[in-house]
Amino acid sequence: MWHSRVALTSRLDILNIFSRADLKTEVLKELERQMQILAALESLPTVDRSKLARLLNELEVLIDRIHSLHGQIGQELRQNEFLNSIKQRSSIPGGTCDFDLPGYHYWLERPAAERIRDLSAWLSVFDTIHLSVNLLLRLIRESTRPNEEHAHAGFFQKTLDPSLPCQMIRVAVDAETPYFAEISGGKHRFTVRFMQHAPDGHATQTEEDVRFELTSCII
Repeated sequence: MWHSRVALTSRLDILNIFSRADLKTEVLKELERQMQILAALESLPTVDRSKLARLLNELEVLIDRIHSLHGQIGQELRQNEFLNSIKQRSSIPGGTCDFDLPGYHYWLERPAAERIRDLSAWLSVFDTIHLSVNLLLRLIRESTRPNEEHAHAGFFQKTLDPSLPCQMIRVAVDAETPYFAEISGGKHRFTVRFMQHAPDGHATQTEEDVRFELTSCII
């Protein structure tokens, strides 16, 4: 039952994110931009043409699917009375108690197979955008290879070329490293600080040198 609560809350969070009308347009623009970039590689002799053709076809299919979506993503879920009742009460501490939402608790007591079926149906509304974002992230993440870098006293800064927009900064450290990375930046440079928690819970920058892998994804 608690798994179903968490799963449903996550779906409502996703629905809230897609209340922004511009998200569908932004994803579509990025798919078209990636398609133009990849199409320009067809003439290069070193390109794996079969792999490139698969990617271009995948992009084309997703672009067509997004064009076929009418209205905001998840619009049908916004018209679901059951989900709306849960959404309205979820912002209130203790607002989803059984005496406030008896229908919700009736659903939570249904067999797991029924709840999974409903949750899958509600999530399927986001299938096209999910596939699109996954493909875009894969292309961006695989656009370059990581480099080994050194953060002196937990601090690292790098200048960016403003003519080459950087879509993503990835920082990787060994799982046993007792630090976490805070990344901040802008168009011209970015900074990585490696932080650690003190016993009182306060985070401070480490004074130790940290080796890490950095991937500046530009495509």
